[in-house]
Amino acid sequence: MTKSILLVGVGGQGTILASKLLTIGLMQEGYDVKMSEIHGMSQRGGSVSSQVRYGTEEVCSPVIEKGSADILVSFEKMEALRWLEYLKKGGKVVVNDYEINPMPVLMDKREYASNLLEQIQKVAETKVVNATDEAAKLGNGKVMNIILLGTIIKLMNLQNIDWESIIKDNVKPAFAEDNVKALKVGMTLV
Repeated sequence: MTKSILLVGVGGQGTILASKLLTIGLMQEGYDVKMSEIHGMSQRGGSVSSQVRYGTEEVCSPVIEKGSADILVSFEKMEALRWLEYLKKGGKVVVNDYEINPMPVLMDKREYASNLLEQIQKVAETKVVNATDEAAKLGNGKVMNIILLGTIIKLMNLQNIDWESIIKDNVKPAFAEDNVKALKVGMTLV
């Protein structure tokens, strides 16, 4: 059986690093894994998505079709709503309670929707976390992505994988310990 995890956010939030670490861990555990990423204008604050599909049998495609993601993890609230149609019925959503104003809002052409979380919660089982604040408490706001990775690991019951070694092998040594702490915090949030 293939599982599909969709990670979405805005450029600079670490979506791709989180999906890369997830992919490495799943491969080390013996799963067949496919990963795809889209990060077009990410350096300019654009939308970023990573799709991770894994299973015990061959996974033929890295692409998650609409209505087929088991988990949608959103690093920013509006991105969760934007990608919600990819979640399968009965799927779960993890949303970082954080806003990044898109260009129309910055240009005063639109307002950031005030009821995004309520809209998402009407459609799917949703866990709202404040990974951004939790990262700040750890003294490093850049580990928000690893906190969200910890939520995925817990939701998918993947705690048996040696995530600490994976982080230490794939993150700059100066940041490894902060990321390990962040992962552990993320696992406690769900």
